[in-house]
Amino acid sequence: MELKKIFAFREQEDEARPFMDHLGDLRVMIIRMAVTLMVAMVGSFFFRDLLAAIIQKPLIAVDPVRANSLQSLGVADSMTISLELSFYAGVILSFPILLLFLAQFLFPALKPTERKILLPVSAFGLLLFLSGILFAYFVVLPGTLDFFFKDAKSMHWTPTWTVREYYSFTTQFLVAFGVAFEMPMVVLALVKIGLLTSEKLRKARSIAIVAIFTAAAFITPSPDLVTYLLMGGPMVVLYEACIWLARWVEPKSAIVAE
Repeated sequence: MELKKIFAFREQEDEARPFMDHLGDLRVMIIRMAVTLMVAMVGSFFFRDLLAAIIQKPLIAVDPVRANSLQSLGVADSMTISLELSFYAGVILSFPILLLFLAQFLFPALKPTERKILLPVSAFGLLLFLSGILFAYFVVLPGTLDFFFKDAKSMHWTPTWTVREYYSFTTQFLVAFGVAFEMPMVVLALVKIGLLTSEKLRKARSIAIVAIFTAAAFITPSPDLVTYLLMGGPMVVLYEACIWLARWVEPKSAIVAE
């Protein structure tokens, strides 16, 4: 019964509430999200060996010898890296519940039509985020690691990577792709509120491609050309998909006007 109360949506308010009441609702939402994230992080920490093995698997797939050559130079590396992995895993695992708490806070202010699409849109956003992570993990990351290793060898250097640098690079790399794959959500939101149309997206294609690769230069965890292109390329494909999606979700009046 208590859990049902925690996850229940508030009814739409017919009358304006005092500002302090909204602040109270915001405080409750933040506390619930923080506790949920903390529980997910603590739970993930107990599986830190599994998380470490998952992050290290792309390197093992490229060359098992390289995985065994990772060096720990910091006294507390095992703990700090475990906490970092637990944080990212906790965010991913608790993301649906965090979205639910955010939806509870926004629900009373939404129109009935907006309420109907709230959960499907949230689920679509989560699917895109996970798709970006999986795409990077299975398709992009192994080749990127192999490129860096061979590039260092071509410079007559000995590529000796530390565990801190490796895990920091790979986690940022995966999260960056997850965030980049959220672009359709942003575009569709702008289309839904009338700021964008499929025709505007088509006309702005060349500008958008430049903007995408500029953004990719800031999002990618390293400045090399290969990672830059591997980030920007899928984002361009997603932009093209956004044009078709915009055509599907935009108001009929906007399509007729075009």
